[in-house]
Amino acid sequence: MKRFETILLILACMFMLLSSAGYAQDMSAKDIVREAEDQWQGEKSSISTMTMKIIRPTWERTIEMKNWIKGRHFALTLITGPASEKGQTFLKRHNDMWHWMPSIGRLIKLPPSMMSQGWMGSDYTNDDILKESSIVTDYQHSLIGEEPVNGRVCYKIRMIPNEDAAVVWGKVIKWISKQHYNQLKSEYYDEDGERVRTELLSHLKSMDNRIVPTHIEVTPEDEKNKKTVLELNQIKFNRDIPDGFFSQQNMKRVRP
Repeated sequence: MKRFETILLILACMFMLLSSAGYAQDMSAKDIVREAEDQWQGEKSSISTMTMKIIRPTWERTIEMKNWIKGRHFALTLITGPASEKGQTFLKRHNDMWHWMPSIGRLIKLPPSMMSQGWMGSDYTNDDILKESSIVTDYQHSLIGEEPVNGRVCYKIRMIPNEDAAVVWGKVIKWISKQHYNQLKSEYYDEDGERVRTELLSHLKSMDNRIVPTHIEVTPEDEKNKKTVLELNQIKFNRDIPDGFFSQQNMKRVRP
């Protein structure tokens, strides 16, 4: 009887392994990218606190922030430190983007031409922070191999922008882990095929019942001794955030 039960257990395990392998094989490159995006910012929404350190050869600067993201259409970022920057907010609502500067009481609408510019002097672009473009819908995805990153086997996916997509990059290559679908490495290229920056994600931790990277380093290719380091301090996924939260009025009164 015990032998029969053991055989059944082995068969069940084999079935589960084959099913999961089949599921992975059935997934397209776009499916993998979508899974990674949902893993990072939630299927519906996310609320996070982060610390960004901008490192330059002669100086360093630290910015603290809180982010609210809902799907692709809504994002709000509040600067919580340092004191000189505190209270600034950035809002994306559908295709419109604004910057509120409380020190001068001015609300500035950001044109699409500013999406490629550095956000707050960092190596991130306004597009990165405000999530104007979508890595799922604005690109064509191709699975070009598998490679390890920090000891974790990853899908290697090439992303070429759609002809009508308003994106910053000419090409993106991403390494997405097979386990947990975490984006562990990204390379960003300009329209001439030259690599502009590299992004490495590490320090995987459990936050709000899912595994996510909590340490991100962005290194530009054109200048040495420069980088931006982002630490994810806390994140909560799929909380109920009303659309009205993402408004110009709330930009001026939102609190951490």
